[in-house]
Amino acid sequence: MLFFKNDYGQGCIPEILELLEKANHTDNNGYGQDNYTKKAVEMLRSKMPDTDTDIHFVIGGTICNQTIFKHILRPFEAVISTDTGHIATHETGSVEATGHKVIIIPNAAGKLTAASVRKVFNDHMIQYEHMVYPKAVYISNSTELGTVYSRKELEELRTICNELNLYLVMDGARLSSALMSGVDYTLNDVAKWCDVFSIGGTKSGALFGEAICITNPLLKPYFRFDLKQNGAMLANGWLLALQFIGLFENNSFYTIGKKENDLAQEIQDQALELGYPLFMRSETNQIFLVINKSELEYLKERVDFEIWDYWNDDIVVRFVTSFATTHEEVEYLCVYLEEAKNLNKKEQE
Repeated sequence: MLFFKNDYGQGCIPEILELLEKANHTDNNGYGQDNYTKKAVEMLRSKMPDTDTDIHFVIGGTICNQTIFKHILRPFEAVISTDTGHIATHETGSVEATGHKVIIIPNAAGKLTAASVRKVFNDHMIQYEHMVYPKAVYISNSTELGTVYSRKELEELRTICNELNLYLVMDGARLSSALMSGVDYTLNDVAKWCDVFSIGGTKSGALFGEAICITNPLLKPYFRFDLKQNGAMLANGWLLALQFIGLFENNSFYTIGKKENDLAQEIQDQALELGYPLFMRSETNQIFLVINKSELEYLKERVDFEIWDYWNDDIVVRFVTSFATTHEEVEYLCVYLEEAKNLNKKEQE
């Protein structure tokens, strides 16, 4: 079976394993007060020199988002998200479980627009204190549909957030793929645009880990209190730090993102040549194909992938490349896609 189900189904890159082996018998302070954490923080800060950024490490994406919004929002405040946003669809209502409504709006190719933010804000101002107050804007980059925000789109979101006094929060679970998709901005720019954002390790070749980056000075105080209360402060926090040292010491974070994207584009281009419709044109490491039931039956015996949605009589499926994906596996997948398509043609004759 070929594995294209997700980008966190294997272990980690060799650089992290080597660091873990070397650090295995060292003595460390707990709760992120160790020297490895200090090194990881300084390493990340060096990638965004134009912003004074507080950095905290947590184990996964859900606890990351839950802790951020619990910390930055007052009890009556809410967060705006697309209907495909991770906090709206994949985190079991974790943000809403903290008492903060997620205001869901239709996505535009997986993205949130400045115009939609303005409309939501204005709609909630009509009844004012009788409705929740939209205070934060949540975006994923890359998005849950594999698309990426352009510089213009991010600048427009920053402008509308400034105008309406909203926090801009970016979920960077797949930020490595976004930054290596050909965009004309860097981690340093992301830090300048966002009040809070995360840098994903879990889906970028680490065993686990997300880095929470807080740039807005008003949101920095007492964050560790919320980390601890929310169960997000790992006792052996140095293990989290090692993930990010391994990803950034030799820029593996970027080379992995590029590799994943390149392999995904090979699959997407070949699928198009074979006649598979795309549910969404992806710029990163997630590929969304529309297949029929016959093709599904053939492929699922040979490839592990995810059924994303049902679309009329067809099925939307997702293939994902990871740090461990090889060119050989991509070639085999493309062969299976061709065989599934040819078998379907024979059945129709």
